[in-house]
Amino acid sequence: MSPTIKAFFDDTTNTISYVVSDPNGEKCAIIDSVLDFDQASGRTDTKAADALIAYVQAENLTVEWILESHVHADHLSAAPYLQEALGGKIGIGDQITAVQEVFGKVFNEGTKFQRDGSQFDALFKDGDAIHIGQMRCDILHTPGHTPACMTFVIDGAAFVGDTLFMPDFGTARVDFPGGSAENLYNSIQKILSLPDETRIFVGHDYKAPGRDEFAWETTVGEQKAKNVHVGAGKTKQDFIKARTARDAQLAMPKLIIPSLQINMRAGNMPEPEDNGVVYLKTPVNGL
Repeated sequence: MSPTIKAFFDDTTNTISYVVSDPNGEKCAIIDSVLDFDQASGRTDTKAADALIAYVQAENLTVEWILESHVHADHLSAAPYLQEALGGKIGIGDQITAVQEVFGKVFNEGTKFQRDGSQFDALFKDGDAIHIGQMRCDILHTPGHTPACMTFVIDGAAFVGDTLFMPDFGTARVDFPGGSAENLYNSIQKILSLPDETRIFVGHDYKAPGRDEFAWETTVGEQKAKNVHVGAGKTKQDFIKARTARDAQLAMPKLIIPSLQINMRAGNMPEPEDNGVVYLKTPVNGL
């Protein structure tokens, strides 16, 4: 039984969000949603999330899960907004606590900020499984990009977040706090141990040089053969060397400062201050 998969590409952040539904019923999950945010004005918008809501409602679907593959550093999550509109439980990997501990310190959040993952409805461990209607979703812990990255395998379709990109673009960066090239390589091998025909759905696409169209679906077999960072038998040592060199050339994501503060809270904003306004912090020379 193959899931019904609807992809939504966000032009501003190059993020792909997914609605994954049971073809034999009305249940679905939403994976890696986007809340629009204008950095210059500090204003949010719900255009991307409203497109998800419109699709779910038009298809008469019931949301059971709102899943986060990890704490995103390049876009804000719309999970609370979607939950209010559609219901469902918000889930992420249980190593979110490690991410909260690191960035709680970076942003000097103090003792009011809980670092136990309690902002989320469910915390997943490696090997856990949930159901979306009649579909089974197996959950793999795939750290490296962040300590809390998870891959969701739903009836032959693997949603890998930022762990892998399209074969011609490669893999995720590992230079954020808690990242590890060795861990990422090992996690990718776990994904590539799935059957070759397993469909892979990536969390971002940036169009590799020479490719005209955005893309987000590939297969395990294609990744094994063609991934420019880990395919065709590249060794762990080769990968670590190339990934480290590549990351040294990358700028920080434009939305990393607001994204981390909000996403480690399950998409919720920090508490308003005594004037009723929500503020986000910018740590000077802190990242």
